[in-house]
Amino acid sequence: MEASKRQIVKKSFLPLIILLLFFGYYAFYKIKIAPAISTQLQKELEKYIGTVFIICLSFIAQRIAGVFLSWYKECMSAKTASHLDDKLIPLFQRMAKIAIWVIALLVILPLYGVNISALVAALGVGSLAIALAAQDTIANIIAGFLIMIDVPFRIGDRIKLPSGEIVEVLSIGVRRSKFLAEDKSIVIVPNLDLSKSKIINYTYGEEKNADF
Repeated sequence: MEASKRQIVKKSFLPLIILLLFFGYYAFYKIKIAPAISTQLQKELEKYIGTVFIICLSFIAQRIAGVFLSWYKECMSAKTASHLDDKLIPLFQRMAKIAIWVIALLVILPLYGVNISALVAALGVGSLAIALAAQDTIANIIAGFLIMIDVPFRIGDRIKLPSGEIVEVLSIGVRRSKFLAEDKSIVIVPNLDLSKSKIINYTYGEEKNADF
């Protein structure tokens, strides 16, 4: 726990220093520079100052999100019996980073006269096209999350696949899962096929019989 606290303080220190330095420079600009320049030049400079400020805030938000998720992984996730959060936290970290910088970009662009409404509409159409083109991949990812939540099998379990092979579970991925067959070959199956089909879990049955 103490190591986690030190890590949080260490990761939070640099963003805080950057924010304090920015406010210091901005106060110097407003007191010393702004009164000595024209209104037009002030508007131009404040546009760039706003850009730097948004980038600083985005960097700080990224670090805070990373610190929180790292703290959760080290302090909270390790105490839970489920391994679902261990697998999802790295994905959440990447998604949070992307979301923060996309929002920052959407805030910065209007400062330079870019029409955000048209850009958002174009992004929406592009996202729809990508979703249609990658619908099998998206379906496998959703199926992977459902498998992690429902837990029809765990790593190390002995199961029977829809194809009839009896295998040992090696890993449960976001898109595909890997199994070790009886002939020591590796079987890789899309998660969508696993979620749609009947799975026989011999390990669950053995554990149930052992309880009686």
